[in-house]
Amino acid sequence: MKKWIAFYTLIACIAPMISLAHPGHGGTDGFTIIHYFTELQHAIVNVVLLALIVVYVKLLRRRRAPKQ
Repeated sequence: MKKWIAFYTLIACIAPMISLAHPGHGGTDGFTIIHYFTELQHAIVNVVLLALIVVYVKLLRRRRAPKQ
């Protein structure tokens, strides 16, 4: 249970940094889906979220696997 508290605390500390606007929206319009996948500041967040999802799914599969 303590691990989940630490995880949610970390997310709560990082969330304000993720939600802040950044200057210079680059070459794409700031309100398109392309912007969120091609601009570096958003792409980093997307990659981190994808990695967290992959790790979480692997942990779930490992827990549900029959013990030998």
